Amino acid sequence: MAEENAPVQPQLSIQRIYLKDISFESPRSPMVFQEEWKPEVGLELNTKSRQVGENLYEVVLDVTVNVKNNNEAAYLVQVQQGGLFTIAGFEERQLHHALGAFCPGTLFPYARENIDSIITKGSFNPVMLAPINFDALYLESLQKQQAEQPAQ
Repeated sequence: MAEENAPVQPQLSIQRIYLKDISFESPRSPMVFQEEWKPEVGLELNTKSRQVGENLYEVVLDVTVNVKNNNEAAYLVQVQQGGLFTIAGFEERQLHHALGAFCPGTLFPYARENIDSIITKGSFNPVMLAPINFDALYLESLQKQQAEQPAQ
């Protein structure tokens, strides 16, 4: 017989992964294709999450790739890769870690594939973004938040 007050077992599952938004700009086409190619790649990552139902969370990974050639814009790609995750039975700290590290890490390969695909369709070579340690980024963000809090 199961106990009625037994603790809820932690649960984290993917409900859906989807492309929320994608943008590609190549303002200097076609002249950019005639230049010697020495790209400078800039990468920006952001995540946001929100609760959308009981134990249901949307996490959006926003990845922007800004490529310059000869100090001028070659192209800009922005992808917002979304996911719906069921998360239950976690302490608040564990929930924040799941939303800030695990979920974005799950979404990143999909975002990377979408970025490479759109860049290739723009007639550029894919960027091939390296894997990202979202656990380290999450811990760095926590440390930064703690450092910014005023001493009590």
